[in-house]
Amino acid sequence: MQHTLEHNRVLSRREFTRESVLAMLAGVVITITGCSDSPTKPSPSGSGGGGSTTGDVSGVVSANHGHIATVTAVQITAGAAIASLDIMGTATHTHTVSLTAAQVQQIGARQRVAVDSTTDAGHQHTVTFN
Repeated sequence: MQHTLEHNRVLSRREFTRESVLAMLAGVVITITGCSDSPTKPSPSGSGGGGSTTGDVSGVVSANHGHIATVTAVQITAGAAIASLDIMGTATHTHTVSLTAAQVQQIGARQRVAVDSTTDAGHQHTVTFN
C-alpha cells in the first residue's frame, strides 16, 4: 500500500519574508578584522551559546581593540531602526551605533553600510557592514 502526504501549508506574508531572508542569509560568513596583528573572527553561524545565530551579520570595527558589532537575524527580519546597538564585545569600555530602518534592511540585503560609533571613551570607531 502506498501512502502519499500532502503539505498544504499557507504562510503569512511575515512568515514568508522571514523564511526568505533566513534562506538568503544561510550561507553568509563574515570576518571581523582589526588593526592588531591577529584578526578577530566571530563564531560560525549557528554555533556558540545562546541558541541559533543563523542569519546574524557582524560588522568590521575600525581601530578595533575588542569591539564586536552584530545585527541579529531577528533584528534584520523585523527591519526596524536600532536606536542603540552595543558594540562593547571584549573591550574594556562600550560604544554604541544607531541604525535606521533603511540601514537595517540594507544590511539584510548584504549592501554596504558604514556608521560611526558614539565617543563614550573619548574616541570613536567606524563600523562597516557588507
